[in-house]
Amino acid sequence: MDIIIVGSGKVGRTIADQLNDEAHSITVIDEDVTALEKISDTQNIMTIEGNGATLSVLREAGVSDCDLLIAVTATDELNLYTCLIAKNAGVKRTIARVRNPLYTKDLPFVKDDLKLSLAINPEQICARELTRMLKFPGVVSMTSFARGHIDLIKIKVEEKSVLADKKISQSTHIIKEGVRICTVEREGECYIPNGDFVINEGDMISFIAPSRVAAKLLKSLGIISNRGRSVMLLGGSKIAYYLAKDLLDAGISVKIIDNNKERCIKLSETLDNALIIHGDAMDQDLLLSEGIEHMSAIVTLMNTDEENLVSSLYAKQVNPKAKIITEIGNLKISSVFESLPLETMYNPKKITGEHILKYVKAMHNSADSEFESMHLIADGKAEALEFRVKKHNLATGVALSDLELKDGTQIACINRQGKMIIPKGTDTIEINDTVIVVTKQKGFDSLDDILR
Repeated sequence: MDIIIVGSGKVGRTIADQLNDEAHSITVIDEDVTALEKISDTQNIMTIEGNGATLSVLREAGVSDCDLLIAVTATDELNLYTCLIAKNAGVKRTIARVRNPLYTKDLPFVKDDLKLSLAINPEQICARELTRMLKFPGVVSMTSFARGHIDLIKIKVEEKSVLADKKISQSTHIIKEGVRICTVEREGECYIPNGDFVINEGDMISFIAPSRVAAKLLKSLGIISNRGRSVMLLGGSKIAYYLAKDLLDAGISVKIIDNNKERCIKLSETLDNALIIHGDAMDQDLLLSEGIEHMSAIVTLMNTDEENLVSSLYAKQVNPKAKIITEIGNLKISSVFESLPLETMYNPKKITGEHILKYVKAMHNSADSEFESMHLIADGKAEALEFRVKKHNLATGVALSDLELKDGTQIACINRQGKMIIPKGTDTIEINDTVIVVTKQKGFDSLDDILR
């Protein structure tokens, strides 16, 4: 697909990198020459210096023949205006980043008038992901397929876990039928394991299972899956606002600490049931006086990675049983932190990029297309893809053991008329099945792509 991205900030660069990896043709527009050079120096991406909200620059980028324009500048109004101009100039679809909560609330009333295909609010998207994590404190990450009937769950293999130092095939008394371990992350590497793979203490494993089976497995592993009832947010950012709102709606108590007085006043006016404290979230005495050691979960949402990391490490020290979630803004150095005793780190820019990548993939979903949805797993090192089989193809009617799958690819689950099948070698894929594939490869758009 031909895609134009207006804005080369952190979000724009992240989206450009992810879409470029999927072999799309990308053009990035910005007035910041230095930012454009950073992109063109590291990726095979076309860049244009100029104002992306002007018709002349958009025409220079080939907007009339473009499949999609994504406006992710720092200004909501500019993003919306850019999409309107681009749509009138002939682009097929548009996406605008809109961060202001008031605009987000009103957009449904004017979306058609603005000719907008999709509006994304990165902070709101991120808050929803964090809410899901906080509802299951013992889980590192969790997502769903098949309209919520199948869960893909990531956990850490703790010390003395019944899974540690055993081959997967030796853990069948724990990992019963209906569960498939899809990926194992270890020392920065991602593996698609088979039955002979040995799981080690400290590994991050992602498994797929029907929701009820997944809940039983978590219980048998001794992983707490009860909801966190009290959450402390260190930092009063936009993410903190959306996250607090979601948690309060779920009946979870919320305490926010921020050193900006005006921000605290605004939060207190918009979050009636949250406790807002004006103070330094790096002040250990303040944190102790506010009961950090008794919280079910702590989320660091401050301005710098350094503040978030130090606060998370301190929270882990004084409250080792709490769910600690750490915001990391710099993707390039995120691997440096993998050795730290912090299980859950997230990057808002990366989450936004993944959300847009899902939409782009869904654009291929014509009447004959098989692609349904996708999720990045193992910190983006692998993908879980959902396909609906609408017609016979090279993978249908053949025993799975006879299929020659591409390297780093696994058929994880088959949904057949509501029955969830964790497949064996004798199983087959049939028309009307929904199939979940886990792969380290990129660019799969159909089931045929999984074959050599």
